Amino acid sequence: MKHILVVFTGGTIGSSASDGTIKPSESAPFKLLGEFQWRFPEAAKDIAFESIEPIRMLSENLAPAAWPIIIEAIEAKQPERYDGVIVTHGTDTLAYTAAALSFYFHGLKVPLLMVSSDYPLDHPKANGLDNFHCAVDFIREIKDPGVFVPYRNQGQTLQVHRGARLASSPQLSGDFFSVQGQSYLEYDGGRFIGTGMPAFKRQAELPKLKPLFSDRILMIRPYPGLDYAHFSLDGVDAVLHDLYHSGTACSTLQWGDNHSLLAFIKRCRQQGVKLYLAPARQSPDAYESTRCLLDAGAEMIWNQSIEAAYVKLALAYGNFQEGQDIAAFLAVDMAGEHVH
Repeated sequence: MKHILVVFTGGTIGSSASDGTIKPSESAPFKLLGEFQWRFPEAAKDIAFESIEPIRMLSENLAPAAWPIIIEAIEAKQPERYDGVIVTHGTDTLAYTAAALSFYFHGLKVPLLMVSSDYPLDHPKANGLDNFHCAVDFIREIKDPGVFVPYRNQGQTLQVHRGARLASSPQLSGDFFSVQGQSYLEYDGGRFIGTGMPAFKRQAELPKLKPLFSDRILMIRPYPGLDYAHFSLDGVDAVLHDLYHSGTACSTLQWGDNHSLLAFIKRCRQQGVKLYLAPARQSPDAYESTRCLLDAGAEMIWNQSIEAAYVKLALAYGNFQEGQDIAAFLAVDMAGEHVH
């Protein structure tokens, strides 16, 4: 008998549609378990579920303050008493919560899987039940420790993603991919395909973390004509500046200081605010604009997604005060988040 803790948090997988509105439902979480046991009796016959529901919300309404609520609820149940943990979650902020749980539970010795659905479970296209089935089979058969996200894009083979490498769904899409397109495993016809990604070796031992995620991180996304005069740095400890796909952002003063990241870096430095850049792959060659930004004092968070960088930065500033401790924490590959 396998014992699995199921943590319900809302989202589409925990919602129902009525009168043209999708919203969290009190009965939807238990419908998931009932539907699983009815549709997959062989998979369910040796599984004992225990469930909790620390929060119930659509994931677009989630803030970093929700992550400690989920974490503390899991910790209170002593997760390593179970064969595995399944957390249901909405898709809109799935990649962020997957990163948060990946980093905080980096030392967990049992698998924790996050399960979502692209439609409410009543919808004929919904993938939530298939994703849940995969999660149960992963706990029963694969048993790898860490945080993972099983997800079937429409018309594609179901993929199991490492939580710290999951990217947000592309615009106008309900699909999910690992950064660089490299998932952990495939799951097809009730069978896992592949051997998983190579194991990573953590570069340093980490101190015991508290589930504290700073809400004083400002994230800025680039677009042509971005005017930095619109941003106040009051109450901000650090800025995370997203980059274009080639690891670049506007470094020219040609259009005026307000539109130059170089001038904004200087302003941040004057106000004692650290500015970080992501995502970018570290390589011998970089664009001139990227070199200018780094020379001006920006710090790159290399080789990881923007979602992972944001969450790791929030966890770093929530746990550490000294700059060298924050820098050391950001540099460690703690949950397999680094890509090469």
